[in-house]
Amino acid sequence: MNGRAPVLWVVGLALAWLATPAAAQELRVTPLVREGQVLVSFTMSAAFDNDVWATIRSGLPTTFSFDVEIRRGRAIWFDRTVTSATVSATVRYDNLTRRYQVTRTIDGRVESTPQVTDDQDTVRLLMTAFDKLPLFSTADLEANAEYYLQVRARTSPRNAWFVWPWGRHKASGRATFTFIS
Repeated sequence: MNGRAPVLWVVGLALAWLATPAAAQELRVTPLVREGQVLVSFTMSAAFDNDVWATIRSGLPTTFSFDVEIRRGRAIWFDRTVTSATVSATVRYDNLTRRYQVTRTIDGRVESTPQVTDDQDTVRLLMTAFDKLPLFSTADLEANAEYYLQVRARTSPRNAWFVWPWGRHKASGRATFTFIS
């Protein structure tokens, strides 16, 4: 047996895993420029499957993190990231009271007091829908220029059967806008 066979087998497995379509998820992104700020709204559909609910009900804290970037396209080189932020929502389930506690953070700072509920639909909404978050200032933007807002979602803990050396985003979305001062 030659030494290349195990390596080729692992590479083949990795390529098959990458080619497998992910669950149909959509991340809808809407930017709004108002009063010196870029307000960001986004919603992720189909984020909760049976595995996610099983992880939450086990009592393990589960986090959805959203990497939000304002980028500007370039014709010759890679697109430039103008500014970025990370928005997270963490849910903890208490098996004794059968209630969920959801905490939302922006760049590691708690956005508001944790919300406690026993309704799964409320948990789903708090974890995946964000409306008009004042994430960015227009001071970093050039007047009359076109930008795009990119949002990428990832979950923690990851429930992948294959150990991969870098993160894989669960869903992503983007929307373009023109900053007019």
